Amino acid sequence: MNEIKRALLRKLVRHGYWGGRHTSIDNLHKGFPSHLHKEVKNVTKDLIQKGTLLVKPTSYGMEVSLNPRKRKEIELILKGEQ
Repeated sequence: MNEIKRALLRKLVRHGYWGGRHTSIDNLHKGFPSHLHKEVKNVTKDLIQKGTLLVKPTSYGMEVSLNPRKRKEIELILKGEQ
């Protein structure tokens, strides 16, 4: 689960989805093997509950971005220290 969390956060950081720049929640599982899609959704829900991911409801679906206030915490997760 931590590996999935790290890979998901790395993907969002690489594409620059911080604060105002966001992506559809439906795109987060792309790039992961199909048998892990459910795990990715569970990790996403967990990150939203912890406030690591920000949610923006739109008329065409839910959008997510990284919380800039949690940058230090995200960097620790990416380094494997958390």
